[in-house]
Amino acid sequence: MSAFTPASEVILRHSDEFSQRRVLFAGDLQDDLPAQLDTALSRVHTQQYHHWQILSRVLGEEARYGLVATPESAAECDTLVYFWPKSKPEALFQLTNLLSLMPVGSELFVVGENRSGVRSAEQMVEEWVTLNKIDSARRCGLYHGRIDAVPAFDADAWWEEYPLGHLTVKTLPGVFSRDGLDAGSNLLLSTLKPHTKGKVLDVGCGAGVLSAMLASFSPKVRLTLTDVNAAAVEASRATLAANGLEGEVFASNVYSDVAGRFDMIISNPPFHDGMQTSLDAAQTLIRGAAKHLNMGGELRIVANAFLPYPAVLDEIFGSHEVLVQNGRFKVYRAVLSRPSKTKR
Repeated sequence: MSAFTPASEVILRHSDEFSQRRVLFAGDLQDDLPAQLDTALSRVHTQQYHHWQILSRVLGEEARYGLVATPESAAECDTLVYFWPKSKPEALFQLTNLLSLMPVGSELFVVGENRSGVRSAEQMVEEWVTLNKIDSARRCGLYHGRIDAVPAFDADAWWEEYPLGHLTVKTLPGVFSRDGLDAGSNLLLSTLKPHTKGKVLDVGCGAGVLSAMLASFSPKVRLTLTDVNAAAVEASRATLAANGLEGEVFASNVYSDVAGRFDMIISNPPFHDGMQTSLDAAQTLIRGAAKHLNMGGELRIVANAFLPYPAVLDEIFGSHEVLVQNGRFKVYRAVLSRPSKTKR
């Protein structure tokens, strides 16, 4: 989070506008602009745990993480600055929540990259705010309006579910695999054998599909599920509960909050952070795996075939194998058969 994103640079073009404002920042925050911008008050709400980790170091309790913003998050704020995410359903969920907390007469700024669909903001919030585009730079748009009415918001009304074989998958806006099992995860599932035992860590668990399927045919497995996305954490908990399955589910930036060692680590790691391409999470996943695996334990991941993971797997584990592949994806397996050479 060192360099400013294009969206933040657009906000900085209007920095004088915010010097006397009490600002709630929310949405797809990918840098520390809220800690750097001169305001009367800077407060943050984010659904992304790794973003909260960075911002909380500077802002302390003024940076808050969770599925929904609370009245305390918006208390005393007169301005909402919302960073548009790549998912429109996620934006609608978050904006409905946030606008329900802001007083009438307060102001809304929405900023985002044009390719993310930020133009949709005007129509999305027109019932409550009339937005006007006030700047265009760095392939981003900045929109501004005054809040004329506030929506009602009930988080429970946003839950959806879909069947997957004999399982029920619970989902929320912004969760990976929200609308159905993705092709990569399906390929990874095809390599998992029944009667798997021991401790399994599911990193980037999304809606909990991989763990739920694994537990359904391997009831002796002990599951730990993690994700940075608060919506994914809640969805995974709900998916396990809906199917009578047990597992520990919590927020973690890859291994940041993970303790202990496991017999298997499974993941369909992301290679984007918001709209930006980023291999950081997957690289961290692979490089840190040896410290979280029992001897003889394995890392099993699915990834787009073009991504450069084989070299890192060989560096950390000494070797790897491709269990299955198709035109788009490969499932990699690497077994810890020697102590890690990574620096501690």
